[in-house]
Amino acid sequence: MAQGNILILNKSSHETELIHKFCQSIGTVYSTVNLDEAISIIESQTCNLVVVDASLASYASLKGLFKNTTSIVITGTNEKQLKEIAMEWPLEHYVDYQTISFEAQDNAGLLRSLKIAMEYSLLKSEAKNLKKSMNLLQIEMKEAYSEVKDIMNFIRESTIAELEKRIAIEEKYIGFQKEKLKLEKILRKIYTSHDVTNFFDVINDIKKIIQAEGITIYILDESKKLGKHLKPLVWDDSFLTHKDFSSHIPIDSAEDFAASVARYGKDINIHEIFHDKRVSKRYIEQTKSPLKSILCVPIMHDKEIIGVTEVYNKMVNGKISKDGFSKEDLEILHGLSEHISIAMTNLNFIQYDPLTGLLRGEAFLEKVIQKINSRRKRRQEEGSFAIVMGDVDWFKNYNDRNGHEAGNRLLRQLAKVLKSSIREEDLLCRYGGEEFLFCLSGIMNTEEACHLTERIRKNVEERYFEYQEFQPRNNLTMSFGATLIPESRLNNTSFITRDELIKIIDQADLALAEAKGKKSVSLKPHDRGKKVVTKNKVCAYYGSYEQEKSMPETIRPYQENIFEEKRKFKRFYTSTLLMYKEDGSHRVTKTINLSLGGAKIISDTEFFVTQNLDLILILGKKATHFKGEVVYAGIAPDESSQYYIGIKFKDTSFSDMKILQDFFHSLSDYRNKEMRFEF
Repeated sequence: MAQGNILILNKSSHETELIHKFCQSIGTVYSTVNLDEAISIIESQTCNLVVVDASLASYASLKGLFKNTTSIVITGTNEKQLKEIAMEWPLEHYVDYQTISFEAQDNAGLLRSLKIAMEYSLLKSEAKNLKKSMNLLQIEMKEAYSEVKDIMNFIRESTIAELEKRIAIEEKYIGFQKEKLKLEKILRKIYTSHDVTNFFDVINDIKKIIQAEGITIYILDESKKLGKHLKPLVWDDSFLTHKDFSSHIPIDSAEDFAASVARYGKDINIHEIFHDKRVSKRYIEQTKSPLKSILCVPIMHDKEIIGVTEVYNKMVNGKISKDGFSKEDLEILHGLSEHISIAMTNLNFIQYDPLTGLLRGEAFLEKVIQKINSRRKRRQEEGSFAIVMGDVDWFKNYNDRNGHEAGNRLLRQLAKVLKSSIREEDLLCRYGGEEFLFCLSGIMNTEEACHLTERIRKNVEERYFEYQEFQPRNNLTMSFGATLIPESRLNNTSFITRDELIKIIDQADLALAEAKGKKSVSLKPHDRGKKVVTKNKVCAYYGSYEQEKSMPETIRPYQENIFEEKRKFKRFYTSTLLMYKEDGSHRVTKTINLSLGGAKIISDTEFFVTQNLDLILILGKKATHFKGEVVYAGIAPDESSQYYIGIKFKDTSFSDMKILQDFFHSLSDYRNKEMRFEF
């Protein structure tokens, strides 16, 4: 980068010394503590960049001292004050501001701002000189035209070349400003992320600014089985689950692009990869598109490699570029990786799933083993532990109809519901694509485990989720399988192992398969085929724990035998359209549950109790008029902008009741036939 002259105007010797260190690499530095001396320097030197303290930076004080080609960077400790001072300067001046910190790692933004301001000043000065040059050339053209025609033609060609150069510089400047705004937006997202879900919202932004077809972010991990290896948090834009990691993990010593960067800490930027030994099998078989070019950089923290960022296939105008990624792309990715490393460390990506913010499978297993072994060491009768596996019913149908982005949003919402449904001492993780795994503590028997699991199931059933009306039975539900860790194993003198825990999880998986209607998993052949088991229920694996009490090994559905409030009409948790009149016009909402006596709806507006409503309810293909009265209204859980409204039907005719009954019968028909949707 070309260098220029820099003037530091600051009363603090400490701040001047700090800024001076940053400025040495980009130009010749002059410094002063007062305005009079600064004026003397300005008169004798052309200043490209002025770094001025906030106390001296008001436009009224410095007005007329600097050319409009001089860049101004205002420094201080109060960001609000800096912004207000910067806003005083007219638009013809390039003005930026940066807060000062005496912690070296906090001043990366200051160095970047100084470099950008210097480059802007030099570009603008060059453009101004070119403009003067163009004026001189035009005069020379007029004088020479009358003398020699050949000279005139020569000058004309020179003029065109200079014009093209000037346009190119202006375009570069405009593009530079746009890229700066994009980078600032990404950095704001990174540093305002309070969990892994928010952080990974920037993945698509990074891919766009680099103009890449795909992006992968790895974190360096180590285990007894694999040794040092790279665990992909995101693989080619996709959020991986516990079961998906193995096929995408490169070990540290592998002939592999990412592994090579993690091993040696050197960048890779290649656009002719076909004969490179580091094109491992996973790049060939598992990327969404054939690999044409790759850019790969290390993620560093305190001079140690903690991960790798790589992008695939440089895109230009919607097509893959033959030239691959540029040096500018490399610089941008390097800069972003520095910020990513800080966020990765703060958010503990080793343990948490980036999509849902829940524990990862491996971290979950470790914490469960710690819980069990800790309980064994204390030798206190605190009950057993239940392992519960839950799975979203007809999730493939939801994804296929509404798209993967909607599917991801659903998994995030489900994670919040499930987390709020368990106790503080319980554990929860995302175990597979749409599978969740629980460890419930202090459980005395399988019935108690099923009872707690049934509460979780009901919380999901009774919550409204986007697009649930297009699911079977017009509702979004989950099925669960539960099993108990044997009491004899808890009292054993040896610590429980990971393999033992996996076997217990497999028992919960068998119970889950039964709950979802996969009859082939029944333990006893003569039990198969007796009836079709529908989804949205809890099944339990009554295994070795019950054998200790002379009970047979079996899987069977849980029947809840607790007191429930008696209701006049059975509720159906189904979502269908409902219209109501308000201020003379119809508004549309959706039901959460429905019965012969009324409905529960979700609304963006608040209602008051005893309010009367004219309703139109869409039941299948029929639109039916009802009269209703609001019986309760409250804020929806975790949805501060929406309300749950309870409505009681009034003056319902016999024919309308018959339409409702027929609609409920159509929902119940799902229980008597195999579903057309995949498990």
